[in-house]
Amino acid sequence: MPENLRVLVVLPMYGGSLPIGRYCVRALESLGICLRVFEAPEFYSAFTGLRRLDLAPEMISSLEHSFLQLVGQAIFAHVQSFEPHLVLAMAQAPMGKNLLLRLKRLGIRTAMWFVEDYALFQYWKLYAPLYDLFCVIQKEPFFEELAAIGQKQVLYLPLAAQPDFHTAYTLTSEERKDYQADIAFLGAGYPNRRLAFRPLAGKNFKIWGSDWDGEELLAGNIQRQGQRISAEESRKIYCASTINLNLHSSVHTDSLVSHGDFVNPRTFELAAMGAFQLVDKRRLLPELFTDEEMATFDTVEEMYSKIEYYLHHPKERAAITAKAQKRVLACHTYAQRMQTLLAYLEKNLGFPNFAQDQPKAAKEDDPTAQAIDQLLQKLAAGPNASFEEVVSRVRRQSGRLSPTETSLLFLDEWRKLYLPGR
Repeated sequence: MPENLRVLVVLPMYGGSLPIGRYCVRALESLGICLRVFEAPEFYSAFTGLRRLDLAPEMISSLEHSFLQLVGQAIFAHVQSFEPHLVLAMAQAPMGKNLLLRLKRLGIRTAMWFVEDYALFQYWKLYAPLYDLFCVIQKEPFFEELAAIGQKQVLYLPLAAQPDFHTAYTLTSEERKDYQADIAFLGAGYPNRRLAFRPLAGKNFKIWGSDWDGEELLAGNIQRQGQRISAEESRKIYCASTINLNLHSSVHTDSLVSHGDFVNPRTFELAAMGAFQLVDKRRLLPELFTDEEMATFDTVEEMYSKIEYYLHHPKERAAITAKAQKRVLACHTYAQRMQTLLAYLEKNLGFPNFAQDQPKAAKEDDPTAQAIDQLLQKLAAGPNASFEEVVSRVRRQSGRLSPTETSLLFLDEWRKLYLPGR
């Protein structure tokens, strides 16, 4: 792995993978990785504004395509200035085909963490083969389907928790009045959840989150008129609730417990906070938590019975949450996921070798390189600081200029005189 590994993280403009991308950024920073983040959410309001134009749908579609191409050019501009060894994209990041092909020609490694259900969101079929590495939260038959379209570098990378954020929260007396409940659920109003939760309508049960419109039977349980809940506020909800229901979403209602495979981020986050949860059984859950570390249910009838049981057994709740918290902190953090991803890339694909990655021994014989390194240290500028940033810091200094500083200022003046467009 390069001594000064540089990673460009491309966030999506919106969606459930956006907070996960931010946790990845925090995790990479904690690992000491030289990092740059492309803040795609800054483009979201402009992108959605296109749909408010009084134009035909095909014209709107063309404008949206052009807009995303422009965003791709902005990402490539970051690549040119930062020279990352790896571009890590989250699901739904604005990484188009042309951009991915340009990065491949440059030899820059690309990886996507596809943190969505492949059966429900199938846009992966267009882009998965263009990435060097495709990280997923499901196993077979997804691996086989990816191999069939030409992507054989696939890494199973389950979701996780961010320990410096997903921590226990001590509520004030006023906050406890707002958030405390015997039973709580935070999430969107998918069809299976609506039907499963209706028998709980008469209990001390609070529902938080969006997309519950038209749900008349649970209207008295829905908080804040179905407003979206921030990640910060979710901590208060989880830690104030005696039992947090964690029923994975499904658009199907023939079976309210879907018996799916992947494990959602809520499972890890609740565990890290030391909050008690009841989670539906998932095929990949036993690989992540033991039965002693997670209270589960297989049917909605079992969910109802276990709600009553655990409401009256606080010692058992405490024992389970303590074990779950210990497990998640030991095995399921975003820092560990990022280490796994980087180790896989190094072992199976390697990283590009840029000129600035030359060994220190080679620089010791180069007086110019030594002078530049000394100047960057003096200015407290990182090794990837732009020319403009270095010049700006030199100009803000007082005192006598060194030969290197004088040369940089002369070069800057020459550039302004003869290259005015730059």
